[in-house]
Amino acid sequence: MEIRAGHLEDAATVLNSVPELDAGVSLEQCHARLAGRTALVLVAYQNGEPVGAKIGYATSQTQFYSWLGGVAKAARGQGVAKALLKAQEAWVAASGYQTLAVKSRNRFTAMVCMLMRHGYQMVAVEQKGQPADYRLYFEKKINKCTASEK
Repeated sequence: MEIRAGHLEDAATVLNSVPELDAGVSLEQCHARLAGRTALVLVAYQNGEPVGAKIGYATSQTQFYSWLGGVAKAARGQGVAKALLKAQEAWVAASGYQTLAVKSRNRFTAMVCMLMRHGYQMVAVEQKGQPADYRLYFEKKINKCTASEK
């Protein structure tokens, strides 16, 4: 498996194969969300084929938001999500951000467990719909410098 900064086209291809993303994602949505922001698009490849993706962007000088990610069903259980998470964290740290923020839902238990195993802390819950759809907000301190040092 190879993780590299990728193209939105490859990321969208993978994300549209992820059944948990009910509505899918279009390139237009991605471009609109990332417009004018410092962004990172990571794609995991196996045998030259995209099998996982993670897209994020800066929300401030000190915080980076991991907006969207997923792994194709055929590539699950092979450490793809963990590798993408670690690659994103490394880039965020090297770029000088202090915090990495993620939003998930109760129904994505594998993601919630992975975040907690890797040092993310739940900082808020948004009750929306049924409990399985509650939005869970996580953060992880990446760099512990002050804003004036950045």
